[in-house]
Amino acid sequence: MSETAATLDLPNAPTTAAKLPWTRQDTTWMLSLFGTAVGAGILFLPINAGMGGFWPLVLMTLLIGPMTYLSHRALSRFVCSSAHNDSDITHVVEEHFGAGAGKAITLLYFFAIYPIVLIYGVGITNTVDSFMVHQLGLASLPRVLLSGVLIAAMMAVMLAGEKWMLRVTQFLVYPLVAILAFMSFYLIPDWKLDAVAVMPSSFDFAGTVWLTIPVLIFAFNHSPAISQFALAQRRAHGPSARAKADQILRRTSLMLVGFVMLFVFSCVLSLSPAQLMEAKAQNLSILSYLANTHASPFISYFGPLVAFVAIVSSFFGHYMGAAEGLEGIVSQQLKARRITVAPRKVRTFTLAFMVGTLWAVSIANPSILGMIEALGGPIIAAILYLMPMYAINKVPALAAHKGRLSNVFVVMMGLTAISSIVYGFIG
Repeated sequence: MSETAATLDLPNAPTTAAKLPWTRQDTTWMLSLFGTAVGAGILFLPINAGMGGFWPLVLMTLLIGPMTYLSHRALSRFVCSSAHNDSDITHVVEEHFGAGAGKAITLLYFFAIYPIVLIYGVGITNTVDSFMVHQLGLASLPRVLLSGVLIAAMMAVMLAGEKWMLRVTQFLVYPLVAILAFMSFYLIPDWKLDAVAVMPSSFDFAGTVWLTIPVLIFAFNHSPAISQFALAQRRAHGPSARAKADQILRRTSLMLVGFVMLFVFSCVLSLSPAQLMEAKAQNLSILSYLANTHASPFISYFGPLVAFVAIVSSFFGHYMGAAEGLEGIVSQQLKARRITVAPRKVRTFTLAFMVGTLWAVSIANPSILGMIEALGGPIIAAILYLMPMYAINKVPALAAHKGRLSNVFVVMMGLTAISSIVYGFIG
């Protein structure tokens, strides 16, 4: 992806990404977006993406970089297209498409992200409990207490404000990146290169890529944080916000592809297809399966650490998106009924609802990951890949981006992902 491709093409833009200096705050946002993407998805991505063989995985690697960058860039530009500097995605949708469409998309946006927040509440509780029991040799704490302490700690960071959330995320992402890279290289002696010599048939090749694209989108998705990210760029850079956002998103995508796919390739090459099938049948993450098969103290201790850091860093970005969506839903309903309520009360209600339901689901410990991915996947693909492309063709403020081949590519990938998810759900 060239510098030109990442630059805002509006003639009245006072500067381009090439002329905008890279700052420490830009690095902080890049790491925050990286942390939002690298959550539960990466723990299962090597299993889902690797079972089809080596060469389909190569094509997926070539596709996911442009897919991730172009789709998130379009969503960021959509948020920045508002005439109001303080409009988040829920307000921008209503501004461009009307109150009815605004309500519908806001509702879909919330239900695409909110279940993932619940998953992370369950995941963080299970990860810490397992580590205490199996690695530290301690007794399990009562689930209501353990989940309450963990949720309270994560919410304390969110309530401290955007600045502290970004600092904590940055603090978490550095060790996450280091451990992912180290584990990728740690597995190299176990690589089995037999898979490189195996080329599946054209039908199997295409089928593998088609069915795996939704998993890739889920694993690389950082759209829940894009609205607040775009707003932050507007506050900091004004007319140059889109160009700065493009610059940060491009580096985020490159970082994601580099570190995540290196980890995926290393895991896939160190395990046979039969072992990957076994891991999927056992419903284990790749790190848990490696810990069981390698009997390595390093993986035994660092595997849960990677899972913990990945879940916490991703939780922050998804919580921002879910809370933003719920506030939008409540505000729209109040506006429709001509009821005036202070924004502070709406935020308080949102906080109470999110914490209460998150805690309740964490205590209940349901097994809902597969169902949530199946139901939330099409909504994520539609909002991230299709809605911004529709806006580019309909919204005057985005007209400069019409007629690009990249737009066609994003739409095709979005439709491919939705068709694959629907097929997997009804098949």
